[in-house]
Amino acid sequence: MEGRGNREWLAPLTGVAFVVVVIISLVLAGEPPDADQPAAEIVEHYVDNKDSIEVGAFLGALAGTLLVFFFAYVRKVLRAAEGEGGVLSAVVLIGAAIVALGAAIDSTISFAIAEAAEDIEPESVRTLQALWDNDFIPFVLGTQLLWFAAGISIVRHGALPKWLGWVAILFGVVALTPLGFFAFIAGALWILIVSIMLAQRARSTPTTA
Repeated sequence: MEGRGNREWLAPLTGVAFVVVVIISLVLAGEPPDADQPAAEIVEHYVDNKDSIEVGAFLGALAGTLLVFFFAYVRKVLRAAEGEGGVLSAVVLIGAAIVALGAAIDSTISFAIAEAAEDIEPESVRTLQALWDNDFIPFVLGTQLLWFAAGISIVRHGALPKWLGWVAILFGVVALTPLGFFAFIAGALWILIVSIMLAQRARSTPTTA
């Protein structure tokens, strides 16, 4: 018989929530001076914007949580199309988890600088800033796993429109180049599209008890 209501459509909307939280986090945290700038200028940025940077760091961690939940749902959709024994869908979730861990590391460094900027030597602040400027390796690892696995699975098994699969593969290639940051921005648009698409699909599917 018909269930009391299908709430599954809410799960893929974690993708929309992820994009919104990321935007708020980036706006709050702002863009700090690069490590090659004078140490005093870097310290001033973190001291003047301490509260907003720390809130932005916490939101960055929340965004990582939402990302994992979203791609856990995507994994479910891909796994259904792959059939028993499919591994690509599992790699998608592993990649998302690595990206989330990278976001947590990034947020930790940012929070630590803001918290300690007034209490340590300016050159130490600049050293931490250099670490923050170059903590992108986990993001590169996670995004290439995520996009290549999702793209190949979609193209091979058709869980989503195949053009989304080819776009995801393109993101995986770009993630390995100096243009990787643009793949991150475009990837947010991909997540929005897939999030809304899967929510509409789930909402139109009747739930049975």
